Amino acid sequence: MNDDSLVAATARRRPPHDLSQDVTSFDSGAVFLVKALFYPVTTVALFALCLWVGGRPYSGAHFLIAVLTFAGTAEFLGDSRVDHDEPSRQEFRWLVDIVVRWVAICACVALLLYLSGLRIALTDSVLIVWFLFTPMVLWSGAIRVRQLLLYVGLKRKRPRTAVIVGVNEQGLLLSKMLEEQPLLGIKLLGFFEDRRVNRLPRRPMHLLGRMGDVAAFVSQYGVNVVYITLPISPRPGLSKLLRALRDTVASVYFVPDLHALNNIQARVDVVHGIPMFAVYASPFFGVRPLAKRASDIILSGLAVICLSPVLIAVAVGVKLTSDGPVIFRQRRYGLDGRQIMVYKFRSMTVIEDGASSYTQVTRSDSRVTPLGAFIRRTSLDELPQLLNVLEGTMSLVGPRPHAIAVNEHYRSLIPSYMLRHKVKPGITGWAQVNGFRGGDDLRTMTKRIEFDLDYLKNWSIWFDLRIILRTCSVIWSDRDAY
Repeated sequence: MNDDSLVAATARRRPPHDLSQDVTSFDSGAVFLVKALFYPVTTVALFALCLWVGGRPYSGAHFLIAVLTFAGTAEFLGDSRVDHDEPSRQEFRWLVDIVVRWVAICACVALLLYLSGLRIALTDSVLIVWFLFTPMVLWSGAIRVRQLLLYVGLKRKRPRTAVIVGVNEQGLLLSKMLEEQPLLGIKLLGFFEDRRVNRLPRRPMHLLGRMGDVAAFVSQYGVNVVYITLPISPRPGLSKLLRALRDTVASVYFVPDLHALNNIQARVDVVHGIPMFAVYASPFFGVRPLAKRASDIILSGLAVICLSPVLIAVAVGVKLTSDGPVIFRQRRYGLDGRQIMVYKFRSMTVIEDGASSYTQVTRSDSRVTPLGAFIRRTSLDELPQLLNVLEGTMSLVGPRPHAIAVNEHYRSLIPSYMLRHKVKPGITGWAQVNGFRGGDDLRTMTKRIEFDLDYLKNWSIWFDLRIILRTCSVIWSDRDAY
């Protein structure tokens, strides 16, 4: 294994769409405030400046715009990335990400203003200038602030020294993160590991010794922080290490590799002071379920209104071209494995409830009607599931719901199969836009579950929007639709 392969493998576990960085307890007071407040404060300050230059009053609808954009940028733009120094290509991706999120924030603010009945001209030159210049100001401003913080912080403040106990994936990834965030002010001295060099995933740059040497090294060189990245297990050596470190003044942090447990949405919760590591838990906690539900209601409601002529035309076509009901209902598993009734336009001459048996549709299946073949190929048969979304049994984006008989068949064959039910099923999903829409064989289903679990691990509103956009782009070229 080469030196970069492990770091690359661990880095790939990070959500590709999540470009914001969390505020941590390691940040200094100045960095903490800048990371948390730079985006919202700068946005509102720039808005106030535009109003002042344009001679507009800072009251009424303008005040509401300022409040909404402050909240929106704080929530949806995340923490400003003043602590990351990245290549120019990554900086450009960061700018694109800011622009996309800013457009979404402004669209939501405009919708709320319209619903509140406040009259304001969106073609106002002041608003247009503010809208166009804000992303560039936020992006370039964060880069300049980073340079200022680096000058003030790194030039005038002595960095804290640290060591890592454990040469493994988590330890190597941690060292990489410390190198990428100089504003943390932590200088990594090296690693301690009991295993022989030829048994390590790769030789670290500085291997300082064995676990038994840690306490003496920390005391001799005044090390400030000790990170322990060893697996969670009752190891005598670990207990001995912790007892030895009690005689030092170093801060000791245990950094478990939660991803090694093949979990979803790894996080730490605290219940009345008792820390808990989330292993298998829903990605929706705090305000996340509210944001998810709000986006489902708004987008599905707009879709029903805009697509109502199509819905009516397909319904009439199904009724006139074959005998049977227009809407096909089938029982499937929903959130937390509860049974739900899923709606589709009927595309076949037979109806199976999916509870006891289910026969996968094949190419040129004789059961599919001529109109059914068209609406299946174009996914028009899925449109009634917008009603499922509005009633709350489904979401626009999520793992596709399988017939109950399919679930019962594969849950014993594919590890972690049932974890996909920690969220509501979706009309479209991450697996579908990656080419795993059809097929009822073990290999295809296994890949589908892998993408479903990847979606649960990396969920965000922006990930949902990305999947919706990709769905629109692939729907007409999907060869697995039949």
